[in-house]
Amino acid sequence: MRVASSQFNALMHMALQNNQGKVSDLMQQMSSGQRILAPSEDPIGSVRLLRMSREEAAIAQYQSNITALRAKLSQNETALTSMTNDLLDIRDLMVWAKDGGNSSEDMNAMAGKLVTVRDSLMAECNARDDGGNYLYSGTVTKTAPIKYDPAAPLGSRYSYAGNTDRQWVVVGNGVTQSSNVCVDEMGTLLNRLDLAVSEMQKTGVNINDPGTRTVISGALDGIDEAQRSLSQKIAGLGSAQNTLATLANNHGSVSVANKQIITELGAMDYSEANIAMNAYILALQATTKAYGKVSSLSLFDAI
Repeated sequence: MRVASSQFNALMHMALQNNQGKVSDLMQQMSSGQRILAPSEDPIGSVRLLRMSREEAAIAQYQSNITALRAKLSQNETALTSMTNDLLDIRDLMVWAKDGGNSSEDMNAMAGKLVTVRDSLMAECNARDDGGNYLYSGTVTKTAPIKYDPAAPLGSRYSYAGNTDRQWVVVGNGVTQSSNVCVDEMGTLLNRLDLAVSEMQKTGVNINDPGTRTVISGALDGIDEAQRSLSQKIAGLGSAQNTLATLANNHGSVSVANKQIITELGAMDYSEANIAMNAYILALQATTKAYGKVSSLSLFDAI
């Protein structure tokens, strides 16, 4: 069959361009390290890679949320533990105050210590984060949780102004964890301490007076109630930390598996790529050589 020179030239140019295109694509794959450069090259593999990449992005966000949440819970646990330590100190003080042998001067001196701890507790309750948000007011983070009204009657000057709603953080697929605690029990305690301070500061106060002992006993009861409540919250924070640690480990394991699958699906096999590259180059060289040889032939070569 006769082949016209123009047709032969077109066929050879097409073959050269095809091989050059394959070499170019392979070089791009090798430079990027990715086997799939376009979804059309492997539709099924591309879909799987997209799904794995989305899951990896979600896991990265979960891990970031967990890291931030664990830091916040640790901060809360430290603050509540500090409060419970203060309560232990003033409990010892109030037990001592109930000793019938204390003089009025002893009671006045104890009142000074009680004032310091009362004010310290209020400051701890109204702590803020770096963004200026109150830590223990529930979801109304711009409102100080403990409000003090000096004009209110004694025994009701302190009140809890926050709420007990939760701030939820997503830490897994369909899994959330509360990031906050509230101190709603502290308003009642501070009022009882305030009553005790007022009673113990009186000139000539007598600890053996039934009214005085009732006030001191009320303060002790308030301390014990707040102590139990805060201890339960600290235990809850510890449990949450354990849960978050387990979730973080699980996410890490899933991420390792996902990355392995992503590597198997999308990573370039350089040994196979080198073999293919050599084959394409040899084919390109052979085609170029043959084209050059044939193009140099003429009818005079047959004479």
